[in-house]
Amino acid sequence: MARLFKPRMLALAVLAALASRAHAEPAAAPARAEVLHWWTSGGESAAARTLADAFRAAGGTWIDTAVAGSEQARAVAVSRVAGGNPPTAALFNASRQFRDLVDQGQLTALDDVARQGGWDRVMPPAILDAVRVNGHVYAAPVDIHMTAWIWYSKAAFKKAGIAAEPRSVEELFQALDRLRAAGLIPLAHGGQPWQDSIVFRAVLASVGGRDLYLRVFRDRDPRAIESPEFRQVLLTFRRLHGYVDAGSPGRHWNDATGLLVAGRAGVQIMGDWVRAEFSAARQRAGVDYGCLPGLGEHAPYVIQADAFVFPKNRDAATARTQALLATTVTSPAVQVSFSSRKGSLPVRSDVELPSPDPCVALAAALMRDRARQLPNDEMFLTPDQAGAMADVLTAYWNRDMPVETVQKKVVAALRDDL
Repeated sequence: MARLFKPRMLALAVLAALASRAHAEPAAAPARAEVLHWWTSGGESAAARTLADAFRAAGGTWIDTAVAGSEQARAVAVSRVAGGNPPTAALFNASRQFRDLVDQGQLTALDDVARQGGWDRVMPPAILDAVRVNGHVYAAPVDIHMTAWIWYSKAAFKKAGIAAEPRSVEELFQALDRLRAAGLIPLAHGGQPWQDSIVFRAVLASVGGRDLYLRVFRDRDPRAIESPEFRQVLLTFRRLHGYVDAGSPGRHWNDATGLLVAGRAGVQIMGDWVRAEFSAARQRAGVDYGCLPGLGEHAPYVIQADAFVFPKNRDAATARTQALLATTVTSPAVQVSFSSRKGSLPVRSDVELPSPDPCVALAAALMRDRARQLPNDEMFLTPDQAGAMADVLTAYWNRDMPVETVQKKVVAALRDDL
């Protein structure tokens, strides 16, 4: 078993190493790194500052370029790379989102950083597989998120007279009915395509299970998509739409979380980054809110990661800055401080969070059970396939459409020539 390091000991070790380096080496100009990301909510911004502070402590200068919305931020990054004005680092998900940049020879390989950091030993294989192309590592993973959590407000459940957590799909719908009868918003949801996709992913994992999830996203098997089991997944997904409020379309995810914080809504289906918003509001897991990693005793644990890519630059000093930044954000002490604020788990297995709350403890336990883990669908799909799938799901979420038609549209969206 890998040794577990306490955060205070790690911090002292990092500071000692930095101090030793300062005495041993002549002073140099700070390494300037423009970092483009989408961490703009209150909790996310606080987490990003921990990375910036750590990079400054390592001798760098973090130039923050925050763009609201993950799709928008990635589009800006790609545009700037194409235009010859790339940032030093850009945030992507650990998926096939940046494969085109790799194929075009636009990204710096991080093989040396990964080897020195022992990534093969301490990072989950599914995440490493997502950032490795043709044997080379092209992104630095910084966290592990699970996208299919079900969060609920303790105050709202108490007002609605719900005494126990729902453990099945039907029990969830019963809870939503009681929340509505109590005058509350049953399901706090932001009507945006990526949020619709998260709800669908949670339903597929809980209702369809591991086998159907893989047959749909990994294998893109038309027989699985046209099966009665997948039809039931789609019907359950659409049924949830009846529990959102009129203000749902266009709502940001953190505003939906705010409805739970205020006790105005009962349930939100969203990734564990919402923990950062609960923490910013000084709410405590197990006291003010609860969490369910899906429905059913063996619901799959759907994981994804945020990862920084480093566009190539002819300047040798920039390459050194990129290596310093990649090393810093994946170091043990930084992983602890960042994850504590981000709501994620550290991407490294050789660290532990201090005094984890019940939701974090549950997440850590599930990450130790590899049989429960499933890669996020975007690890299997090209950006075009993922976008086409999101379009189908959002259209179905917002409009009455025969489920058989949706099944055919999903088959078309996931075809291999996209």
